Amino acid sequence: MQPLWAQKTTSPKTNIRKWASELLNGAALEHAHVGICIYDPGKQEYWYQYQDDKYFTPASNTKIFTLFSGFQLLGDSLPALKYLETDSVLYVKGMGDPSFLHPEYTSQPAMDMLSRTDKRIVLVPAVVTNKRFGPGWGWSDYADYYQPELNEWPVYGNVARIRRHRDTISITPPVFADTAHFTVQEIDTLKEAVTDRDERSNHFSLQYARRDNELLEAEVPFITGNIQDLAQRLQDTLHKPVTVASPTTVLSPAAFKVLYSRPVDSLYTPMMHRSDNFYAEQTLMMCGARLWDSISTSSTIRYMQEHYLSFLPHPPQWVDGSGLSRYDLFTPRDFVSVLTAMRQQIPQERLWEIFPTGGKGTLRNYYQQQFVHAKTGTLNGCVALSGYLVTKKGKTLVFSVLVNNHNTTSTNVRRAVERFLTEIWDKN
Repeated sequence: MQPLWAQKTTSPKTNIRKWASELLNGAALEHAHVGICIYDPGKQEYWYQYQDDKYFTPASNTKIFTLFSGFQLLGDSLPALKYLETDSVLYVKGMGDPSFLHPEYTSQPAMDMLSRTDKRIVLVPAVVTNKRFGPGWGWSDYADYYQPELNEWPVYGNVARIRRHRDTISITPPVFADTAHFTVQEIDTLKEAVTDRDERSNHFSLQYARRDNELLEAEVPFITGNIQDLAQRLQDTLHKPVTVASPTTVLSPAAFKVLYSRPVDSLYTPMMHRSDNFYAEQTLMMCGARLWDSISTSSTIRYMQEHYLSFLPHPPQWVDGSGLSRYDLFTPRDFVSVLTAMRQQIPQERLWEIFPTGGKGTLRNYYQQQFVHAKTGTLNGCVALSGYLVTKKGKTLVFSVLVNNHNTTSTNVRRAVERFLTEIWDKN
């Protein structure tokens, strides 16, 4: 046996270079644009860096920055609405809370207030600079579940829910249940049921084969429309009149109070676990509503960059909350930096609940040893994973692996990255 002084040891960095070389030269990534950053916050040193100063389209890894914004700006509860009561009128103004009448949430403080009041309900338009879709979003995705429209007062998550089981077919909210809004057609040649919506109207359709007995539960975004449409939607829900404030009505913003709906983590956890684009976008809108008497995602992003993200090594091009936009550009080192700051501010137990781990959420088919707590990201040609890795010896590392322009399946890329990170977990 060699004496201790003569024994050679291999540092973690040496091992990672070897495993990274295997990853980068493997079939899944050999033609891709790749950036990797592995950081040890305990020793404040980088274990591995490869193109971590290059910009990438991060897809849903953008939600990490949205989450960080929520931590800084929203406090512990979601703002449901602003309200002002007089002797005869209840003035209300939306603040972007996506949980209003969303089936995921049983408690509805805003609905309770509006239902109980015997005063006249007057909707005050919010100043909203956002458009119904984010910059750079796919225009043809208007009927896809992952891209609901954005507005100041979401109702039912801004989607129609179509359900079919054998001969039982339904659509909610009930306002869409008539034939003017919903048509059903049997087509025996279909292999599976198909839902859709007209591009420019709230007319929904379901096509299915009668022999298909599979349960169908689909979400199709509806057109939110203008402030009058929103008032009508609230009126239909409340079964009492809701009017819109006259343009000549003068109300001091300072006179309004804020009604809160629920703890923020009840939104953050599903946002991160299932990568909910709608929750992410509305989170930045709520941040804007809390800061100013207006709602502007771009202003919120600019405010975050000026006041809370000046430590980033590479100023990102950040345009939306969800990462649906290909205009978003971040570096791996940006993600490691914000994740490190997040870990310094937020208790680990809370972070571990909010971030998906192996077998849960978007990581349900990966990392069964549950040693990562991380956010996935996927667009065509883009695969991302950034978060925290706890090694077998209990050391917590912060990492980001961003892959753009691959020409294989996202599953192949994810499996290759999984093998790389598993080696780091297993050998350290």
